[in-house]
Amino acid sequence: MSVLEKLAITLGKEQAEVESFLLNAPNKYKVYSIPKRTHGNRIIAQPSRELKKYQRAFIDLYEVYFPVHKNAFSYKKGIGIKQNAEVHKNNPYLLKMDLENFFNSIVPNMFWEEWERSIGDTPNKNEIKWIERILFWSPSKKSNGKMVLSIGAPSSPLISNFVMHSFDKILTSECEKKGVSYTRYADDMTFSTKNKNTLFSLPETVSNVIRGVFGNRVSINRSKTVYSSKAHNRHVTGVTLTNEGKVSLGRDRKRYIKHLIFEYQKNNLDAEKFNHLRGLIAFARYIEPCFIDRLENKYSARLVKKVMDGDYE
Repeated sequence: MSVLEKLAITLGKEQAEVESFLLNAPNKYKVYSIPKRTHGNRIIAQPSRELKKYQRAFIDLYEVYFPVHKNAFSYKKGIGIKQNAEVHKNNPYLLKMDLENFFNSIVPNMFWEEWERSIGDTPNKNEIKWIERILFWSPSKKSNGKMVLSIGAPSSPLISNFVMHSFDKILTSECEKKGVSYTRYADDMTFSTKNKNTLFSLPETVSNVIRGVFGNRVSINRSKTVYSSKAHNRHVTGVTLTNEGKVSLGRDRKRYIKHLIFEYQKNNLDAEKFNHLRGLIAFARYIEPCFIDRLENKYSARLVKKVMDGDYE
């Protein structure tokens, strides 16, 4: 059964309607930018509501065929930044690296190359055309323009992890030879080890693996290559690693939460800061639950519960 036939059945549509809709699907995106955390802007391409239904249906039908490496921690149910950080909590030496323009650097050819490596023979040309129209965005809006994976499509997280599968597999093998732990969370790569000086050769290893798998289509953001050790603050995807081998919110974040709780207690928080506090409390419960116990002992369980329940007066 073809991809169009499967989509038509899943979506409850006629096959001709599915085909007609997908003809121009790469152009059915709303594009806008949001500020990055440090500097510059991030381009978001949001698929239309209808296209999102097609993308979700495709993922529901085909997700089982797309392998994702065990060391990829992003976009997995029940796994997140805490589990990613915990891999590295007992290793004193840390290296963080970042992939440049991650989603938008993934093009259809990379998807099909990984399909051949991990799944086998690619579909026929007609099937390839429809699958690309479902999954990829055309920034130029030209009928024959370059297509890329968009930030904003519900299918992009799984597809990005799938495209990186062989890369993760090869890099994991290279790291294991050196006694290095490796994880990837989207475009953030983290390496850690107990062996001093081992990590200084890793950027070259990563570059070699990238070239071997992707050629020049993926690059490292050199400005975000950071080494750290127990002598300095160690952070992995927003989580602090303590020198005692634990994951933590970090002292600054804890002090800030306590400050906001105190201000809430005094009725000095506006609605925006209150909602920010609720988010921080939820994050704290996920990363370091025992900190919530300490908050309850200091400010009362009733007060903390009011925050968690959204009780803004």
